[in-house]
Amino acid sequence: MNVTFAATRPAETPVLVLPVEKDGVGRIAAATLDEATLALARGAAKAGRFEGEAGSLAEIFLPGGDEANRLVLLGVGAGSEADYERAGGALTARFLTSGITAVAVDFAALAAQPSSRAVARFAGAAVQRGWRFDEYRTKLTDKQKPTLDSIVLANAPAGSEAAWDEMLALTGGLELTRTLVSEPPNILYPDSFVERCRHLAELGVEITVLDRAQMEELGMGALLGVAQGSVREGRILAMRWNGKGEGDVELALVGKGVTFDTGGISIKPAAGMEDMKWDMGGAGAVAGTMKALAARKAKVNVVGVCGLVENMPDGNAQRPGDVVKTMSGQTVEVINTDAEGRLVLCDAITWTQATFKPKTIVDLATLTGAMIISLGSEHGGLFANDDGLAEELLAAGRATGDLLWRFPLGDAYNKLIDSPIADMKNVGPRGAGSITAAQFIQRFVEPGVRWAHLDIAGMVWADKPGSTYDKGATGYGVRLLDRFVRDNFEG
Repeated sequence: MNVTFAATRPAETPVLVLPVEKDGVGRIAAATLDEATLALARGAAKAGRFEGEAGSLAEIFLPGGDEANRLVLLGVGAGSEADYERAGGALTARFLTSGITAVAVDFAALAAQPSSRAVARFAGAAVQRGWRFDEYRTKLTDKQKPTLDSIVLANAPAGSEAAWDEMLALTGGLELTRTLVSEPPNILYPDSFVERCRHLAELGVEITVLDRAQMEELGMGALLGVAQGSVREGRILAMRWNGKGEGDVELALVGKGVTFDTGGISIKPAAGMEDMKWDMGGAGAVAGTMKALAARKAKVNVVGVCGLVENMPDGNAQRPGDVVKTMSGQTVEVINTDAEGRLVLCDAITWTQATFKPKTIVDLATLTGAMIISLGSEHGGLFANDDGLAEELLAAGRATGDLLWRFPLGDAYNKLIDSPIADMKNVGPRGAGSITAAQFIQRFVEPGVRWAHLDIAGMVWADKPGSTYDKGATGYGVRLLDRFVRDNFEG
């Protein structure tokens, strides 16, 4: 979808949109509409109980009108960035498949001008809400096909275009993540995931890929143990962005990339197993974040690492009871082959520390069903060994709407994964399943490294639309991490 800015609203447009603050219907005279149209708009707002709540709409048809076929009052609530985001998404949701190809939004209707960032989030939500994954749909009717492809923003405040340029970079990262998460597992697997990310090199991202032989030489027995049941070999993908030039890596983002998870020998129930194509949502979020950071030339030295495997139950698959040796040298008794994500992450994190020596690591994973039981699809779970890091991530979540909720760590939970025959088990008892998974990962974090683990199992896929996405892949994590970097590493 194309977003453009104009000093004045277009003389002719099929849909004219006037943003309206909460209880601000009486102030829309600022839009310089004629009295008859103003009266019609106010009457329609009253009849429809429209009061300017964020994301609400009142639509008025203008028979014989000179300026627009339709006038839309669009609520922006109290005028916060989140309210404008909600409004932008609602606008696209209304007109995406309506037959309308273009709308014009006139900010002159407002008594108080929004900030440039609020306008950028409005436009971002409008574009992001219009993203669709129709790659394999061959029988869409005309009424099902998107038509809206142009939004003109008139009388926007100074700085809006520059803010939109940065939001456009973020939107590109979100679209990459959503595409990766949406692709079926016969199309997206470790090798093809790598290929889908190679275009980041055009933005200046350095790409490194480890194959099975290299991982065997490094001793990545945990990751390779998960991958050994599949005909598709595992991969490590590293994407490095040196936004400050040559220098130390300040931050590492590590993502679980299980491109399909059957559960292995501990096989999952058949019902719903098709959803496990998005078990690479953590890696998808890392890839999308790296694209967003590089596209906006973020002033940070950061590396994104994805552990990519497919977890399958063939005759060579890992068995419950196997003991594997990780790259760190620690040994793991595999009690449940469906607790595979932590086995992938432990070797990926060990390699990341050995190779890049980051001061801060944030890992993301669709790790545990227990997290969905705990938080549903409203928050991702946060675990951290540093209170300051935890608050930085929580604040980024509040600012972007990618919300997090912190969980505890401690010795009592850590003891639950001790093994009688190895250094640790890959699962603990039934209780506190998300916490013991985090405790497992923490055992591979080196002293002095700030670390946070984000369990995003309930967040990467949605069964109902949100402000910035339709049903399906949400892109969760990209906005969160982009803001986290902006606020804490780019000062």
